[in-house]
Amino acid sequence: MCGRTACSLGADNLRRACAYRDRGGRRRQPEWIQAERYRPSYNKGPQSSGPVLLSRRHLQQDADSSERVLMDMRWGLIPSWFKKDDPSKMQFNTSNCRSDTMLKKSSYKGALLKGKRCVVLADGFYEWQQHSGGKQPYFIYFPQTKDAEAEGKEGDEEWRGWRLLTMAGIFDCWEPPAGGEMLYTYTIITVDASKDVSFIHHRQCWALAPTVLSLRMPAILDGDEAIRKWLDFAEVPTQEAVKLIQPTENIVFHPVSTFVNSVRNNTPECLAPIKLGATKEVKATPSNKVMLGWLKNSQEGSPQKKENDLPRWTSQFIHSPSPKKTSAGILQQWLGKEGEPATKKRKA
Repeated sequence: MCGRTACSLGADNLRRACAYRDRGGRRRQPEWIQAERYRPSYNKGPQSSGPVLLSRRHLQQDADSSERVLMDMRWGLIPSWFKKDDPSKMQFNTSNCRSDTMLKKSSYKGALLKGKRCVVLADGFYEWQQHSGGKQPYFIYFPQTKDAEAEGKEGDEEWRGWRLLTMAGIFDCWEPPAGGEMLYTYTIITVDASKDVSFIHHRQCWALAPTVLSLRMPAILDGDEAIRKWLDFAEVPTQEAVKLIQPTENIVFHPVSTFVNSVRNNTPECLAPIKLGATKEVKATPSNKVMLGWLKNSQEGSPQKKENDLPRWTSQFIHSPSPKKTSAGILQQWLGKEGEPATKKRKA
């Protein structure tokens, strides 16, 4: 299941990373709806808010259903029919929705049949492996190209920064019985875990009790065509869209520090790769090298990082790059140049 994610891009770069072609073939960036509410984070848990893509027609009835917008929604779906005055009184955990029951359970069925489909955006997500010594966290994400840049360059036609993980979700809009501001919430659809993720053999939904184990992972939409079909509810009916909900093998992962175990920890070391030891060393892949580079560079003089005041490194958790460049090398470059933490480079 999926109980923790990271999404560290600032609002402007998030738009650029979500560029798409509309029905007419024009390249566009989704418009933010209340961008000021969005806060980047290296460690998002249920009940926090996060960025999602949805069709503009959900908000504007005469809009082209292929047009996309970005919204910051709360993680954990509150159905529109929920009658209590406080969403925290929801008795069920709705942060994840099983693909095999989403058309049966009342919490999700109504919204799904009304076309309330969204794409949940993240750098990647965390899962924990149970072993005799406790739980080892891993960060899971799309493979990255070797030439991926920290944030891409302004004016580039194509986004060349981090490729965001795009997860299928369902959203709904709840209005307090006594009136007030509408609350938009979402759930992440889960499927059977792919073979690649089966290495993390005791996956656990962090938001649930420690005894609840599940061999599931988020439903990942791989490529813009899959995203288009999932979002365009006016052109793609529910029964056709749900065929997109399948496990994917196109992911990579690396171990990270148990620092991420506490959702209150929100700094780059949450997703920085670590070495587990010679017997469990992570094999070298281009994606980890991209991620490390992305994490490092994004902490150095990034305008949108200053604007959103992202947490920075804490000295006791600074990881040196492995001499054997693991698949985390790209991530290390993102964290900072030459393995030097940004906190040492920036003046107060």
